[in-house]
Amino acid sequence: MTIFNFWRTCLVLALSAIGSGALAADDKAIALLEASAKGETARVSGLLAQGAPIEARDAQGNTPLLRATQGNHADAARVLIEAGANVNAQNQMQDSAYLLAGAQGYLDILNLALRHGADLKSTNRYGGTALIPACERGHVEVVKTLLEAGVDPDHVNRLGWTGLLEAIILSDGGPRHQQIVELLIKGGADVNLADRDGVSPLQHARQRGQAAISAMLQGAGAR
Repeated sequence: MTIFNFWRTCLVLALSAIGSGALAADDKAIALLEASAKGETARVSGLLAQGAPIEARDAQGNTPLLRATQGNHADAARVLIEAGANVNAQNQMQDSAYLLAGAQGYLDILNLALRHGADLKSTNRYGGTALIPACERGHVEVVKTLLEAGVDPDHVNRLGWTGLLEAIILSDGGPRHQQIVELLIKGGADVNLADRDGVSPLQHARQRGQAAISAMLQGAGAR
């Protein structure tokens, strides 16, 4: 073998090795995304130990942690978060594990995210914090947790609504939303912060026949 052929052979072998490594990395990324989505905790741990990329992305921009959060797989999410997964990484819909857990009422994952650097000021595609959809959907414990963590109760989203307004406008005023309104009042929410049309929370509650919420707001100085 000539010197030229020797080095050419070495180059071909090196390029082949690089190509094989890239394929293996891609396979590990796909496997980790799939295992996370299924909540296969042991497999997630094993893939991470093998060097699977913890911030891999699928076609929608979801990371393994987001895939685990979408399925409310708390154990898999815990493994990923404790291994360093970014709880604030957002997909194409602007959901992060932290924001999604708050919106969906996944308290275990939310608490993990809060302990590992959740950005309390981060916002979803509607310009709302994690607190606002939690108020709308009646996730009482999530609302309590987020207020205690320090999320701004008076943040206004792109619709011009706060968590208090959404708890009234987008609910039937039932027991869960009454609890949420009470939590917001105790948490320092401005009970007179109106929507873009100047309609106050108390006016919205009265228009919807939400007597219990109206009484709470009046007791807190609402006009």
